[in-house]
Amino acid sequence: MKVPSQSSGSDAEPDGLEDRLRRFATIWSRAIFPVTATSLTRAEFEQHLLPLARRLRDALHGRPFDTTVAHRTGAALVAAHVTDPDALSRTLGVVDSYLVLYCGSEQEHPAEELRARCSRLQHAMAAGFTQALRERTLAEQESIARSAFAARSAAELALHATETRFRAVFEGAAIGIGIADLDGNILEVNETLTRMFGGLEHHVRSRNVRDWSHPEDAPHVWKLYGELVRGEREHYRVEKPYYRGDGTVLWTNLTVSLLRDAEGLPQYQLALMEDTTERRLLNLRLRYEATHDALTGLPNRTLFFERLEKALSQPEGARFGLCYLDLDGFKAINDSLGHAAGDRLLVEVADRLQSCATAPGEMVARLGGDEFVALTTGPGTERNVVDLANRILTTLSVPVRIDGRELPVRGSIGVVEGPTGERTPAEVLRSADITMYRAKSAGGNRFEFADAEADARAITRHGLTTALPAALERGEFFIEYQPLVHLGDGSVHGAEALVRWCHPQHGVLGPDRFIPLAENTGLIVPLGRWVLQEAVRQARFWQTRHSDGGPLRINVNLSPTQLHHPRLVADTVDVLERSGLEPGALCLEVTESALIGADDDLLKPLRQLAEMGVDIALDDFGTGYSNLANLRRLPVSVLKLDRSFTQGMQQHPADPVDLKIVEGIVSLAHSLELAVTVEGVETGAQAQQLRDLGCDTAQGWYYARPGAPDRIHSLVLADAV
Repeated sequence: MKVPSQSSGSDAEPDGLEDRLRRFATIWSRAIFPVTATSLTRAEFEQHLLPLARRLRDALHGRPFDTTVAHRTGAALVAAHVTDPDALSRTLGVVDSYLVLYCGSEQEHPAEELRARCSRLQHAMAAGFTQALRERTLAEQESIARSAFAARSAAELALHATETRFRAVFEGAAIGIGIADLDGNILEVNETLTRMFGGLEHHVRSRNVRDWSHPEDAPHVWKLYGELVRGEREHYRVEKPYYRGDGTVLWTNLTVSLLRDAEGLPQYQLALMEDTTERRLLNLRLRYEATHDALTGLPNRTLFFERLEKALSQPEGARFGLCYLDLDGFKAINDSLGHAAGDRLLVEVADRLQSCATAPGEMVARLGGDEFVALTTGPGTERNVVDLANRILTTLSVPVRIDGRELPVRGSIGVVEGPTGERTPAEVLRSADITMYRAKSAGGNRFEFADAEADARAITRHGLTTALPAALERGEFFIEYQPLVHLGDGSVHGAEALVRWCHPQHGVLGPDRFIPLAENTGLIVPLGRWVLQEAVRQARFWQTRHSDGGPLRINVNLSPTQLHHPRLVADTVDVLERSGLEPGALCLEVTESALIGADDDLLKPLRQLAEMGVDIALDDFGTGYSNLANLRRLPVSVLKLDRSFTQGMQQHPADPVDLKIVEGIVSLAHSLELAVTVEGVETGAQAQQLRDLGCDTAQGWYYARPGAPDRIHSLVLADAV
């Protein structure tokens, strides 16, 4: 029994993979061998294609993905004399149908990604093939041109053998060659040029050059021609279309040279034509695929940016209008019904949007996902863009029927309208995107107009969000402390730690500017840990250095995200142990809204901390509409009344309802052995009323504003009141 040999090289492959690769190469060779000018047998030609197939297979799975190999593979086909345009078409067909089938592996990449990669490899192969074919043709063209010019020079210097040599070049050339007199009458054409124009020589030879004008001729083409026949230039090269006898269009790369006689006088004109029709069609197809969405057929982001940039570059006085649409609840449809249903919904939405934007100067594009954009230009865009947004919402209001289900479709639209020349396309799209999210936040199924101030606020929020991680690393955060005062004797009981951000551009920012952003990004956990460390360290410093002022407690706020963090208890214990602060000197403040409906899993870490001796304060009490009966199950030792209660005491006389509410809360809290702290005390009258109502501690501007830590000790020594 023979044992398969083991290859020690990196190219060793399982037999199954190699067999599939050879099968792919076999199909490829059978497809293009009949249209290939080669002296190889088909078996030899298949062996020649095998390494090219292996390169494509490796490129399909490459990490990172690179289409350069496919580009070189297309060029390699031309080098192997595979130059027939039909060979390229057959090659792309084989790669499209069989490369993923025989050489793909869904274990390495999903099928959708493999198909996308295969498509890009086809484009690269086509580009490499056409570039190499063009270079080869141009090289032949230059060779022929040199031969023609050499033949002309030889005719001027010596008349022998000129006709024979030129005729050989003329008839054997792979590109079209024609000779005309200075009046434009065609005198001679070779067989290649005759075939390019349909195969009937008398239809070509009997024509005049000027008969071949075409509506798509570049403006300077005939200007160059006039200069050449007058002897003012020796040659010119242009891209020019021609009509064939059957009405079809022939696209060529045309090079026209002036032939002079022995005296140097202009005598003939020599035209060399390369047929670029197939390449042009291929380029047009590739251009369409590169600028249109594959699912909906709408213009994609690339083409839309081109159109928008063109619209914004219009002369002064022109205006534009833009609607940026995002479907409401599209993710829920994808998640519940699948991506196939989602794709069908997007196609239906695209068709409806296209029916809305049919007026001159209007276009619709898909930017990606469920985001679409509509552009309107021309006069009256202030009115037209509103009409366009209303038409879009109206056409979306009709449910879409998919698989027997009627799916409601809603959308949020951000509208930007204004004069051209003031903003870049990126700035316009950013403003429209921000405005669209403002419409979505307002309930969706509506449109909102862009507002410069709202845009600036959103951009500032985004800038703060992205700057948060680096700000923590650079030490841009600091803590101010606001004293907590005993209402009975006015002594300082402790302080609340309040974090601030010293932003390089915006100055000192309060927590309301960045804490919600930190919550959304998850940075609140490391930021909260840092605040806890600094506050506990400061409290320990107060105790050790200023023991004459009495022990000070420190209050630190906990966010809802921190409450759910699995290391809350461990991190708190670690901070206390490292600093040497007793647990009883620390109070963690939790908002009432964060504990509404809290289950035992959420309360467990708070209970563990309370059992250690850490006080838990229920912050902003009275704003969360919590059930007062739930207080007995919460591991709290302090209630902090919201400042809204103290605001009602500012009027004279104080609101009796507020007084009764506070009195009832204090009575209830004391019956549950809970201390009561009041926030927002700003006047002595408020402090006296709260003292009379039995509140234990208070904080507010009446006592001190938040400040540096050394002010706390000064207040301790000097009596805060």
